[in-house]
Amino acid sequence: MRHLLRRLLQILAVLVLLAAAAALWKREQIARLWAVNSLFQAENIVQNFSHMDRLFLTRPLSRGEGPVSALPPGPPATLPPEAEQWIKDRAVTGLVMLKNGQLVHESYYFGTGPEDLRISWSVAKSFLAALFGVLQAEGAFGSLDDQVVTYAPALKGSAYDGATIRDVLTMSSGAAFNEDYLDFNSDINRMGRVLALGGSMDGFAAGLTARAGDPGARFHYVSIDTHVIGMVIRGATGKDIPELLEDRILAPLGLEAAPYYLTDGEGVSFVLGGLNLRTRDYARFGQMILQGGKWQGIQVVPEDWVIAMTSPQAKDGADYGFQWWIPADAAPGEVMARGIYGQYIYINPGLGVVIAVNAADRGFEEPGVDEANIAMFRALAAGLSAEGAGASP
Repeated sequence: MRHLLRRLLQILAVLVLLAAAAALWKREQIARLWAVNSLFQAENIVQNFSHMDRLFLTRPLSRGEGPVSALPPGPPATLPPEAEQWIKDRAVTGLVMLKNGQLVHESYYFGTGPEDLRISWSVAKSFLAALFGVLQAEGAFGSLDDQVVTYAPALKGSAYDGATIRDVLTMSSGAAFNEDYLDFNSDINRMGRVLALGGSMDGFAAGLTARAGDPGARFHYVSIDTHVIGMVIRGATGKDIPELLEDRILAPLGLEAAPYYLTDGEGVSFVLGGLNLRTRDYARFGQMILQGGKWQGIQVVPEDWVIAMTSPQAKDGADYGFQWWIPADAAPGEVMARGIYGQYIYINPGLGVVIAVNAADRGFEEPGVDEANIAMFRALAAGLSAEGAGASP
């Protein structure tokens, strides 16, 4: 009888531990779901965007073993009078400007600072495109016209069955996807809840079956296309994106601080928008792209790929390359990485200017905001050119 009682007590203790573990797991899920639902609230958004690791599952990235690469100071730039109102209106939290590789302006707002690791949102897409180009040059893929299911067989039978690598690079997959951030039931918000609840991003992509058009027929911005690029890279190389990005892109850049990715419940990085870096490090990446993929004498990204991915590639004359945006009426080489809520890396090779911006702009979808931001970047770049700041790198 005593042995039976001891056995029952042991079973009861195990059940209590399992119940406690289940409650903790559920509590973490609920906390992440609440984080998604309150992420963009006015009173939270600025600090949330600088501390996403407090809200979601993450995967740290190594910056490599090398020294921090210098951003030599240049003649301090004077912001035009209208910039003050723009910073306030667009809730800019970080602004870093380089002229000919020299740091000529750096400022932070709304209680943030230079050490904050800020969420990239879709600026991360342009990092992934750069990585893709390195791997393409290494022979990881046969052709941009290969089917994505060749490398990501889990997508067979999905909306991506029949799409090529080129199609997803140019946001022309044909997959039906609602990207309305203000619609609770949109695909982009459903995807956010999958991320928050520790679900599978691969499973989410494979579960998309509806098409808005034939693959390759027209440009239609679909964020999950970038996740599919990640699936293709993982399938082709047998390696995770963080490992590849660390080795091919981040270590050569000599970043100031180790970044991190948001991840799903399976540890798969949220490559379409989950990269977090300091604003100065976003600027370093932009300067490397401005220099044709070269950084401190090392060709990090092949120059021909830099030219290709930052040139118009999308269907219907859309101002889109391979995961990079080309502003309307762009000057030669003028290009930008762009993310929701006001994240930008603006590059103007003709003027030798890189502008990295982080923001918490809740009005980013209002008509004319993107155009006004581009106009401000051009004004800032022209002002730097007029002041003659910096010297050729």
